[in-house]
This record gives sequence, structure tokens and C-alpha cells, in this order.
Amino acid sequence: MNKLNKLVKQYNQRAFIENDPICIPHLFTQQQDIEIAGLFAAVFAWGQRKTIIQKSKELLARMDHAPHAFILHHQESDLKKLVGFKHRTFNDTDLLYFVHFLKHWYQQYPSLETAFSEAIKPTDISVENGLINFYQLFFSLPDAPQRTRKHLSSPLQKSACKRINMYLRWMVRKDLQGVDFGIWKNISPAQLICPLDLHVQRSAIQLGLLKREQSDWKAALELTESLKLLDKNDPIKYDFALFGLSIMPYGI
Repeated sequence: MNKLNKLVKQYNQRAFIENDPICIPHLFTQQQDIEIAGLFAAVFAWGQRKTIIQKSKELLARMDHAPHAFILHHQESDLKKLVGFKHRTFNDTDLLYFVHFLKHWYQQYPSLETAFSEAIKPTDISVENGLINFYQLFFSLPDAPQRTRKHLSSPLQKSACKRINMYLRWMVRKDLQGVDFGIWKNISPAQLICPLDLHVQRSAIQLGLLKREQSDWKAALELTESLKLLDKNDPIKYDFALFGLSIMPYGI
């Protein structure tokens, strides 16, 4: 896997931030702004990366480029700025509930990390229980729209949970290149699950890191276990490399 390790060094660089959805939370320095901007960028992360970035920036502009302050202090009249927002199947009904939940949460806790970490024990081999806990908390408010549930996933649905695992990578994983933030300290990088999309899956199968062809939670676990054989403490550092390997014109 020497080639894969070389690709980690090649792709895990700040130069690649500009064209990746992770550029959105990098617009901020305050932890809560990073968390909120990162969550929306991750939730929007399907389709063309250029469009994902554009729509994320549009939303932040509607929030006056201060997502945490907007979430906590908005008045009812301020919510009119959000009406009409749409990205693929995510619309203003979904957005208004996201804002509602986040206000409810940040009025009680200083960080979104707790919604995940409170269900993860130091001895847990993965963040699985944290993902389940976050999903259940997020939709625990009485006015949660049924339609909004499709925009978050959990292992209970057998989903690969690609977008929320990517979000956790951004928040938890810390490296010297300054790509991932590492601002959450109560979850170990060793517990992270590799974000699995078609690009990563294609590379993993070709490299013999993954046998399961169905893109689901079992496949994400299988790939992560293979990556732990390469680096048990930081298996998800290979995420960017696997993605990049798939989109390179000359392939593997």
C-alpha cells in the first residue's frame, strides 16, 4: 500500500481545500461557526462539488455570514431570509427545522459534539452509537417533519452514513496539514468510520480493501477495518486518497 500512503501525502493538503466542501467550515475560526457551517456543507454533499460549495455559501450569506449568532439570536422575522432556499431535495422546510433544532441545542450546550460523544464510550471500536444518538436527538423535537429525516442517516437504517461520517472526520481528525479541524476531543480518530461513496468504494474494491459490493453500513465497517490494518490510530486519513484515486483520469 505504498502508493496509497503516497496519495495521502499528495491529497491531504490545504491546496485541495478550495475545491472540496470542507472549504466551507474553513471560512470560520469560532468553533460553533465551524460546527454549523460544516454540518450544512456535509448534509449538502451530494452531487457536484462546485454546486455544493455554491449552495453552502448562499445559505451562509442568508445567515449574515455568522451562523452561530444567527441560530441563537434570530427573530421570527429573520427566518424570512431562509424561505426559498433549496439544494436538490433539501428545501426551506428542512432548513427551518435544522435551524430550530440547532437553536434548541446551542441554548443548552456549547458544542454539537456532545450530541455524538455522550453515547460513545472510550472502549467503543467505532462511532456507531454516536451516529444513532445524534439521529434520534435531532428528530426528537415534536415538530420534526417526516420529510427531513431523509437528509440525515444512521446505522439503524443500514446506510453507509457517508455524509455524517465525513462531518465527523472534519471535526475529530487532526493532522499537521490543517485539512481536518480536530476541534472535538471526546471522540478518538481511531473510532471514526470511513466515509463511503461510489468513488471511495470503487478504489477500495480495486485495492482489495473491500469485498462487499453493496454500499451500506456493513461495507463502511469492512473498509474501515481494512484501513485499521494500515493505521489503527488514524485509519480515516486514507479517505482523501481513496477518493482522489478514483477520480484521477488514469485510475489505479
